[in-house]
Amino acid sequence: MTDTTATRCGYVAIVGRPNVGKSTLLNHILGQKLAITSRKPQTTRHNMLGIKTEGAVQAIYVDTPGMHKNNEKALNRYMNKTASAALKDVDVVIFVVDRTRWTDEDQLVLERVQYVEGPVILAINKTDRIEDKGDLMPHLEWLQSQLPKASIVPISAQHGHNLEALESLIAGHLPENDHFFPEDQITDRSSRFLAAELVREKIMRQLGAELPYQITVEIEEFKQQGRTLHIHALILVERDGQKKIIIGDKGERIKRIGSDARRDMEVLFDSKVMLNLWVKVKGGWSDDERALRSLGYGDL
Repeated sequence: MTDTTATRCGYVAIVGRPNVGKSTLLNHILGQKLAITSRKPQTTRHNMLGIKTEGAVQAIYVDTPGMHKNNEKALNRYMNKTASAALKDVDVVIFVVDRTRWTDEDQLVLERVQYVEGPVILAINKTDRIEDKGDLMPHLEWLQSQLPKASIVPISAQHGHNLEALESLIAGHLPENDHFFPEDQITDRSSRFLAAELVREKIMRQLGAELPYQITVEIEEFKQQGRTLHIHALILVERDGQKKIIIGDKGERIKRIGSDARRDMEVLFDSKVMLNLWVKVKGGWSDDERALRSLGYGDL
C-alpha cells in the first residue's frame, strides 16, 4: 500500500511541439505567471523549473521549448537539444497535444517519448474547443495504441479545466523523497532572467508575424534602490529594419512594450519598477554559437 503521508518530490517534464500550451499549463498549475506565452511558436527557448509544493508533495516542473523540425540555426538546434535532454532525468513526462490536431512535429515528439521508461501522461489540451466530440474518441484510441502505458487526461490549460485530476495523477507517480527546494520557492531562474523573458514576451505579442525569431533580450542593470527596482534591458536584433519595427513610429511601439512589461514585473517582483529599454543591432547572433553562449544559451 502507498503511504499517503510520505514526503514526495520529483521532476516532471512538460513536452510537446511548439504552441500546444505547455507554458500556459505551467502557469496555471503554479497559480501565477512564470513562463512567458504568446501565439507564436517557439516562444519558450530555455528549460525553466516551476516548483509547486503542496503539503507533502513537491512537483518540480520542467517547461521545455517546443520540439520542431527546423534545425537550420544554432538557436533552433539549442532549443531541440534542450527539450530532448529534459526527457532523460525526470520522474514523469507530460506530453501535451492540441485536441485532435496532429502534425509532423507531434510525431517527432512521440518518437522521443516512446523511449521514455518512466510514467507518461498524455494531456489532451484545448478539449473545450472541440466542436464535434465524436472526433475525439478515435484520436484518443490511436494515441493510446502509440503509447500503450500512458495515462490520458483531457484538459484546458487556459481555463484550468481538469488540472486537479492531472496533478493528482502526477503526485501518485512521484517518488518518496525529501523536498529539494524550500516550500516558498517557485523557480530556479534568477529575477534577471524572468525580467528579460517578460520583455521578450511583450515584443512577440506586439509584433505577431512582423518580426522573425532573431531577437533576444539582455538585462544590463537590475538594482533595487529604496522602494524602486531599476531595470535596464537591451533588445538585440539582427538588422536595422528590425530595430525600426520594434521602436515603431515616434517610439510608440517600444513605449507600449515597456509599459506592458513593467506592469507584469511589478506584480512578479512586488515592487515599483523603472524600466529602460534600448534596441541594438548585433548581426547574426542567432546562428553564432559563441554569441549564443554569451547570451545565456548554455552548451550547444
